[in-house]
Amino acid sequence: MAQYHSVNITDVQAAQERILGIAHRTPVLTSKIVNDRTHSQVFFKCENFQRTGAFKFRGAYNALAQLSIAEKQTGVLTYSSGNHAQAIALAGQLLNIPTTIVMPDDAPVVKQTATRGYGAEIILYNRQETNREELAQNLAYNRSLTLIPPYDHPHVIAGQGTTALELIQEVGELDKLLVCCGGGGLLSGCAIAAKALLPNCKVIGVEPALADDATRSFHTKTLQTVKNPHTIADGARTPSLGKITFPLVLDYVDDMVTVSEEAILRTMFFLWERLKIVVEPTGVLAAAALLEGVVTAPEARIGIIISGGNVDLAQVGKLFSL
Repeated sequence: MAQYHSVNITDVQAAQERILGIAHRTPVLTSKIVNDRTHSQVFFKCENFQRTGAFKFRGAYNALAQLSIAEKQTGVLTYSSGNHAQAIALAGQLLNIPTTIVMPDDAPVVKQTATRGYGAEIILYNRQETNREELAQNLAYNRSLTLIPPYDHPHVIAGQGTTALELIQEVGELDKLLVCCGGGGLLSGCAIAAKALLPNCKVIGVEPALADDATRSFHTKTLQTVKNPHTIADGARTPSLGKITFPLVLDYVDDMVTVSEEAILRTMFFLWERLKIVVEPTGVLAAAALLEGVVTAPEARIGIIISGGNVDLAQVGKLFSL
């Protein structure tokens, strides 16, 4: 591993203390049906039960809580397809920090509504015509706001890493840990935590085959991009790993794999039906890799991060009829 990174296990542990009593310590579910089907012992860390319905609240609160008094007074800005938007909005509400969110106009309505409900100002853009990072940077500069990106930020990454920290603290030894990947904040944070506590645990990132930039980046060891990927996993429609997350993924993650759109839908339906939990397409990526046989590990103890459950219920019927 590299000698220095902007995030380490000490940062993740500090984040856990910082969010204690504010973020939920989410449940870990098991299923005999899943264990029998995979011939392994599987532990689902259910971040769909987290505040705002996804793991993103961990990193958002950890980042905003460390702002200076002046930064808190002027406010923050971020760009997000939904889950980070809600997380920043709620964290801002709790910490009395004004929040502005740049969101794509095709973001799920449930995520837009929830974000506004937490008091954030939303600025919509067309993802086919506008570069969101450039738009956000210009707005932040013109309004003197602190920019908190959705994944490429040390405090955000450290906060997301508490997800795996909690899982391991609760269930103990794991042979494999499967984590979904968009921009790499959750994956890199969880990998840092897992490798510190369980050096022999194999950490595997999972992304949609239609948005496979991180997998290509991992295997070629050069940063790859994807433009406007048309995957149902809206949380994974990121253009690339970040400048911070990319080297972390290379150093701490053991493998990257992809799953098809059909696999995502089958897994989503399976978890709704058998585990009785509401999960969004992005939230089931890690589970899909195991349940669809992309990753196999007979007799192993496997951790699965269910990243969120903010699915637009109006779209559920359409998704399940595909």
